Amino acid sequence: MTSFNDLGLAEPLLRALDREGYAHPTPIQFRSIPALREGRDLVGIAQTGTGKTAAFVLPILERLLDAKAAVPSRCASVLILAPTRELVGQINDQVQAYGRFVRFHSTTVIGGAAARPQIRALQSGLDVLVATPGRLLDHLGSGALRLDKTTTVVLDEADQMLDLGFLPAIRQVMRALPVERQTILFSATMPKQIRALADDFMTDPVEVSVTPAARPADLVEQSVLPVPASEKRAKLASLLAKREVSRAIVFTRTKRGADRVCRHLEGAGLRAAAIHGNKSQNQRERTLAAFKDGRVTILVATDIAARGIDIDGVSHVFNYELPNVPEAYVHRIGRTARAGASGTAVSLMDPEERGLLRDIEKLIGQTLLDDGQSYQDRKSGTAKPRKPQQRRRSRPQSQGSKPQGQAPRKVESDEAGLARLLAKPQKPRRQRRRRPPTRDAA
Repeated sequence: MTSFNDLGLAEPLLRALDREGYAHPTPIQFRSIPALREGRDLVGIAQTGTGKTAAFVLPILERLLDAKAAVPSRCASVLILAPTRELVGQINDQVQAYGRFVRFHSTTVIGGAAARPQIRALQSGLDVLVATPGRLLDHLGSGALRLDKTTTVVLDEADQMLDLGFLPAIRQVMRALPVERQTILFSATMPKQIRALADDFMTDPVEVSVTPAARPADLVEQSVLPVPASEKRAKLASLLAKREVSRAIVFTRTKRGADRVCRHLEGAGLRAAAIHGNKSQNQRERTLAAFKDGRVTILVATDIAARGIDIDGVSHVFNYELPNVPEAYVHRIGRTARAGASGTAVSLMDPEERGLLRDIEKLIGQTLLDDGQSYQDRKSGTAKPRKPQQRRRSRPQSQGSKPQGQAPRKVESDEAGLARLLAKPQKPRRQRRRRPPTRDAA
């Protein structure tokens, strides 16, 4: 089995990996690190929880070992962009862990935090800057940051970073970077239209795909429970109360929905906390810390947490509501079954969400709810058509209950009724006699 030593990494990095307990590279690391050490642009696609962060951080740190010139004031040698504050913090933690025996300076730039300490950190020049796009543009606009000396840029979770919401900001950042640079994109999913946009920012990129795009982790046991929306909260509370649920993340579509679900779970005696974009940075950090140390066992979150939480030991993921974007499902369930462990993902599906489920099944290429038609049958068009259910028209009943013993009303089919009407002799239509107009009395 290949070891990190076989990849030719520098000794300080090997010592740090050994300290972290990592001896063998994952497939995405094994295939990406050699190309990145050569300075190539790269698009990396792999499942969540497979070590994508180390795949780009290790070559970056190795390059910093050889750097001799100091970074100018208000500049950053390496820029790493991520879509959420939590993911920025997580990446920076891993940069510090893998670079514990390397001399370098790094910091984070995120919204929701005080700008002045960030400006002071930028003033001295940085080897590694990890940031969200919005706050980064604020510092670029104010002159607190320059990117003309940046040699490497990384877009983590690139499919979301290049989505329509982030694309204008990404284009502004890219225009501020030198033309001669190394550009690295990593993600668990890479739709074709997003891949085409990525080509605008890269030069002859190497593409490394170790698993089919958007395929969920193989160790996640997935299931779908049809539950009406009015019964979801009660059903969720009963599922979370089971003994095998040791640590769980519950995903909702909206911030208000997350707060409502959290209050219901707390009312049921469960230790739950909510995290979403309306929470302050301090609140989000405290909530994550409580979830990590076990003071809170249930985290209720919007999709902001699907790509920003890397916590081992999450036994279950519950989709209280299915996501509107099918790719988000892959990232949600990727919060469990991390670091080689197994996990369980349960989705509560209201009948009105069936279309969302079909989109998810199409994306991942497998059937999650057995309704008599497999995904492959639906894809090939060989599935048997379902029988349409006949709907009875109910007559409005008068007050009071139906008399006992009354025979049920006979309902005939449309075809039988039409035949009966045609067979019945038609009576000639009676013509109405017109009355002569009356005259008014004199």
